[in-house]
Amino acid sequence: MSERPVHELIKELSQVLVQLSDKVVGNLLDALHAVKYQDEQGARKIKLVDDEIDVAEVDLEARCLAFLALYQPVARDLRTIVTIIKINDDLERIGDLAVHIIERMPDISPEMLESFDFENMGIRAGDMVKKSIKAFVSKDRMLADQVCALDEEVDMMHRSAFKKVTALMKGSDSDVDQLIAALSISRYIERMADHASRIANEVIFLVTGEIVRHRGGFYEKLIESLKE
Repeated sequence: MSERPVHELIKELSQVLVQLSDKVVGNLLDALHAVKYQDEQGARKIKLVDDEIDVAEVDLEARCLAFLALYQPVARDLRTIVTIIKINDDLERIGDLAVHIIERMPDISPEMLESFDFENMGIRAGDMVKKSIKAFVSKDRMLADQVCALDEEVDMMHRSAFKKVTALMKGSDSDVDQLIAALSISRYIERMADHASRIANEVIFLVTGEIVRHRGGFYEKLIESLKE
């Protein structure tokens, strides 16, 4: 490993990260499809792919740590490796959330799913992940900012789903278990979008050295509300 140029090794690690992100996004979309059509065989495949994602995540982290130990990089190279490690962790968590969606499949009917827009919501979250990784590869600060802006759209869809569930639960004939499952799926997708935003924030850190992940976050909004 130490005989190869540093920039080649960093490029290779970045390419592995891109490959992992493709697998994670694919599994996310497959999970939404499997739940929509109650595809048990597809659900089993998603769990197997998630096992592959977990192995790939551990392997990439080990390679990054070995790089740090051997080269002791500074400045931009150090930021790049640290960013890859953090993005790698976020991708693994997104993969876990796809499995959580599958685990809710027995609890919700296709009819209930049709009353929510989870497929479109999931596609948007997946698009955010793709764009955040593209921003990493191209070191594109503007694209990273766009990803953070898109997070609000997914948040709005999640809030809409929450309001719908709340309203439906008031009915005397409501199926509470299915509604809770629907809300859980919405929450899982919303968390995926949050992880995509975290990746975008890490890209901003990589490009500028500026830590922005807590800007406009929960605690900042809480502090502002207390001032009112």
